[in-house]
Amino acid sequence: MTKMARFDLLLTMLTLCLSVNFFPQLVSAQLRQNYYANICPNVENIVRGVVAQKFQQTFTTVPATLRMFFHDCFVQGCDASVIIGSTPNNKAEKDHPDNLSLAGDGFDTVIKAKAAVDAVPSCNNKVSCADILAMATRDVIALSGGPSYAVELGRLDGLSSTAASVEGKLPKPTFNLDQLNALFAANGLNQMDMIALSGAHTLGFSHCDKVSPRIYNFSRQNPIDPTLNPQYAQQLQGACPKNVDPRVAINMDPTTPRTFDNVYFQNLQQGKGLFTSDQVLFTDPRSKPTVNTWAMNSQAFQTAFINAMTKLGRVGVKTGRNGNIRRDCGSFN
Repeated sequence: MTKMARFDLLLTMLTLCLSVNFFPQLVSAQLRQNYYANICPNVENIVRGVVAQKFQQTFTTVPATLRMFFHDCFVQGCDASVIIGSTPNNKAEKDHPDNLSLAGDGFDTVIKAKAAVDAVPSCNNKVSCADILAMATRDVIALSGGPSYAVELGRLDGLSSTAASVEGKLPKPTFNLDQLNALFAANGLNQMDMIALSGAHTLGFSHCDKVSPRIYNFSRQNPIDPTLNPQYAQQLQGACPKNVDPRVAINMDPTTPRTFDNVYFQNLQQGKGLFTSDQVLFTDPRSKPTVNTWAMNSQAFQTAFINAMTKLGRVGVKTGRNGNIRRDCGSFN
């Protein structure tokens, strides 16, 4: 070997060493399908079985799990930090006002799936809560009639969970298109991803306090939001009288609330978006063409949704020293 060749080899080795020391994320495990093939080969079937059992017990499992995944990923990345319980010394993410409406069935699904996985000796403490949440989310979508897809895995669980970290990270029901696009862009998602993920509102429910301003106090000139279908507005007023308990639940999709489908976009065409942030997708000319396309083409929506969910699942992933695998999803090791 010539002196020059030896010098090049030494330089390459030095560069690699520096990369390991100063940029550990470069050599950390990257997300990939079948990540657990040689670690816990049956993990996806185990999780799927638990999710199916929960689904049989209550349909709320579906929107609760799906919504929890979104709320988790948008705050500190997809690291299951939303599952952590508060302590006397720390108010955790789940206790921020924006997360108080997360249904307990989502948390229960992940915790039960984690217990089932860890009950297999070879899998014990090998699978992160963050990955279990990602798998469970895919499974509830499929159980409600939506597409199944291969989930990228290899996340670690986060080491931090604070209520303060939630502030300003989640979309509000009153957001316009610019606000929605800005928030999603901050997480590496474009307008098409945002519209596709909004399609998850084809499932689940919200509460009267989120919609009352649109049906009673929209403006001085128009007490009812003029973008609302008049019959739908009457229907909402019937479900949410002025003095009703604000916690009363109303379906996000008034047509097929228990089926993952493209009817959400058809509802927007008819002025039946529950939130301002839903209806704006149709009233704003920049997003209207996408709504019209997906209202007519279910397959196109499902393809875009899978792509958006895959991108969402990559947000803020913890690897290396930035995370670990929790023994209990609800508390730090």
